[in-house]
Amino acid sequence: MGDYVRELFGLDGQVAVVTGGTGVLCGHMASGLAAAGTKVVVVGRNAERGAERVEQITKAGGEAVFHAAAAADKQAIEGVLQCALDTWGRVDILVNGAGMNRATPFLDIPVDEWDEILRTNLTSAMLACQVFGAWFIANQVPGSIINLGSMSGMIALSRVFTYSVSKAGLHNLTQNLAREWAPHGIRVNALAPGFFPAEQNRRILTEERVASILRHTPMDRFGEPDELIGATLLLASRRAGGFITGTILAVDGGFSCMTI
Repeated sequence: MGDYVRELFGLDGQVAVVTGGTGVLCGHMASGLAAAGTKVVVVGRNAERGAERVEQITKAGGEAVFHAAAAADKQAIEGVLQCALDTWGRVDILVNGAGMNRATPFLDIPVDEWDEILRTNLTSAMLACQVFGAWFIANQVPGSIINLGSMSGMIALSRVFTYSVSKAGLHNLTQNLAREWAPHGIRVNALAPGFFPAEQNRRILTEERVASILRHTPMDRFGEPDELIGATLLLASRRAGGFITGTILAVDGGFSCMTI
């Protein structure tokens, strides 16, 4: 059984690029990919956190490098691709996880904040898909692209207006690219986490809001970052996830099925 599972989900010899890899959720996803045999390029703007994630991966027996880049800068993302090619000669998996959030009431949202959140959460994924998608197609690589969506892109949530719009757009981008690139063997999917402890949502997690979230989460708890790893490996694997594309996969403790 152990050998069968490794064959089904193992990613030995593949190379993954993880934007937002210095954050909590994508950092754990990067570690999970490395533990499954993937060589990982951790991408972010915080060099200290990037070095910590690379150290964690290498101490666990994996292979990783950090590359500093702003995810919404196309030239910088082209540099990330070159880093992966210079280091390991290929790319197989792209995780688009750069993100930010603000709790500004809708009528008070300034245009520059709106633009910044959309650029960080949505435009960055579009640019990375352009850069890496073009390379996948040109080199006939059946790549896997995993976008980090959100429950807020599927269900209207209070206090995260711009974030919700950006994630809804990311889900739509995911499905459109899945249709566009299926003939090339490129799979494009998104993970839609429910509520996980992460830096960008701690600012809005008041005691009252936590109670409301838990009332609407049948499992009655927050997710743990490691609980995204299984879904990540499924979507990354050419065998286990080979017929999965255009999917928005909820990992939410049942939040999306709760009504009244």
